[in-house]
Amino acid sequence: MKIYDLIVENFSILIKGLLMGTCDIIPGVSGGTIALITGIYERLITAIGNIRPAIVVPLLKGDFKSFEKELERIDFVFLLFLVGGIGLAVITFARIILYLLEVYPGLTYSFFFGLIVASSVLIFLEIEYEARTIKAGLFLICGIIAGFVIAGLNPASLGHSLPVLFFTGMIAICAMILPGISGAYITLLMNQYEYLLAALKAVSLPEIISYIAGGLIGLLMFSKVLKYLLKNHQVSMLSFLTGLMLGSVRMLFNKIESAGGFDLSVIFLFISGILVIVAMEWIKRKYDGKFRV
Repeated sequence: MKIYDLIVENFSILIKGLLMGTCDIIPGVSGGTIALITGIYERLITAIGNIRPAIVVPLLKGDFKSFEKELERIDFVFLLFLVGGIGLAVITFARIILYLLEVYPGLTYSFFFGLIVASSVLIFLEIEYEARTIKAGLFLICGIIAGFVIAGLNPASLGHSLPVLFFTGMIAICAMILPGISGAYITLLMNQYEYLLAALKAVSLPEIISYIAGGLIGLLMFSKVLKYLLKNHQVSMLSFLTGLMLGSVRMLFNKIESAGGFDLSVIFLFISGILVIVAMEWIKRKYDGKFRV
């Protein structure tokens, strides 16, 4: 590959990482959806699935040729530029969202509310009409109940210790690689969202490293499981996830109420959130795979 083509390709991956990172930090918007739209989703999942702890063994043995082959196997350059773009976007937008939550909490949470509701519906619409059976309905109901119960718990009691951030990262990263599921929303449910935004703003390394380490462990542990579930139990999984997100909006409703309740501006932001997801879905259907690397 020519140097010019290599630069263009890596710059393209960096831009897609920026887009993914921007979406990943907003509850209700999935970076996985952006990966799907831009045609890198399968490449990303394959690269993540090829990561294994044994990758460092050749390096420790001084076998640099084998180590280089291991890096090629996990598509290291691709992951490097993609993660770089995601990280840059997260650090940049953390300050903006934290400001909005401090100054306009009701409006911001209302916008998130709209994003979550629309994303939930679209996840269920991914299921083919013929597959929307009684079994799918039962998983949907179970998800709604589970989400409602989880949102009614007191996540503040978890605190913000490093182990809690580590565990949050494990769960959130799995959500981030699923199209339609928002990892940021998981951190919001676990009462870590604003705390992590503040940690990013202050570049507090212990908190950031704990969260990222949890995410890396989560990828290593669950990426193959997620691929298996999506391949063999897709309808049940999507039905349950839809219900889980719909049931858990109870938490957002409570946050809007505590911030001043519903008025015309709050309703407008709620509708705006729905329209953003609808627009993203339209773009995905129209341009799916046309921006491939």
